[in-house]
Amino acid sequence: MVVRFPDGKALVQTVDFFTPIVDDPYAFGQIAAANALSDVYAMGGEPLAAMNIVCFPIKDMPRSILAEILRGGRDKVLEAGAAPAGGHSVEDAEIKYGLAVSGTIDPGRIATNKGLRPGDRLLLTKPLGTGILATALKAKWQGFARCEELLVTWAARLNAPGGRVIRELGLKAATDVTGFGLGGHLLEMARASDVAIRLLVRDIPMFEEALSLAAMGLIPAGSHANRAFCASAVRIGPDVEPLRADLVFDAQTSGGLVLAVPDPLLPRALALLAETGETAALIGEVQPRGDLPARLVLA
Repeated sequence: MVVRFPDGKALVQTVDFFTPIVDDPYAFGQIAAANALSDVYAMGGEPLAAMNIVCFPIKDMPRSILAEILRGGRDKVLEAGAAPAGGHSVEDAEIKYGLAVSGTIDPGRIATNKGLRPGDRLLLTKPLGTGILATALKAKWQGFARCEELLVTWAARLNAPGGRVIRELGLKAATDVTGFGLGGHLLEMARASDVAIRLLVRDIPMFEEALSLAAMGLIPAGSHANRAFCASAVRIGPDVEPLRADLVFDAQTSGGLVLAVPDPLLPRALALLAETGETAALIGEVQPRGDLPARLVLA
């Protein structure tokens, strides 16, 4: 939701929370907070304040676990330059945590899923595969400690650099990659913008550990559901590796941003991301809808 202010600024408000995907409570708090903050960054906004949303079995689990979750969330909010502003908790049998975030944005520079234009180049800022990694961690699969390490490193990483690119370059379209997977979110954008998207699957960064786990069949149900839901509007080229196609639809937690960058602005976008040490991969381009049989083409 966006609410305009009289002085030409606007208020962005968003909310997100979920159950733990890692064992460490502090890391879970960080990941959940980073995930909630991403919705503001994906529009080109800047977080202003955040309120905790907590469900916790207070009679059955130590308060120290709750304290660590909240500490992780607070530290991530402070890293984002926003103010931790209290929140609300309820007793529940299952732990859930997230944030209600308020931010500010220039109403003339809001990126949406309707702003794709033919010729736009697509940049992705985080590798794919967190859904598979989280599944392996939950199952305590062989090598699960490495899965948790990758999740903490990447899912807790703020998408602030991508938000800066949206603001400074006035990008019209962007999205964060979450539960619908990269393919699902891009298909949503293609439909809303009445265009087609061609993805170069070999250029999409993916965790090697996730590819190995996928080869063993460890693909979460949500990822299968994403691919099935999108199937009628997706065409997969004959040279695309099946496992990599699976990861295109992997249900992500606190994934990266996809930035739609007009070709003349691409060098500047890459330079802005590099200044902050942010990774960025050129993964595809936007094409006219024309008579293409699919909205999303995996090549």
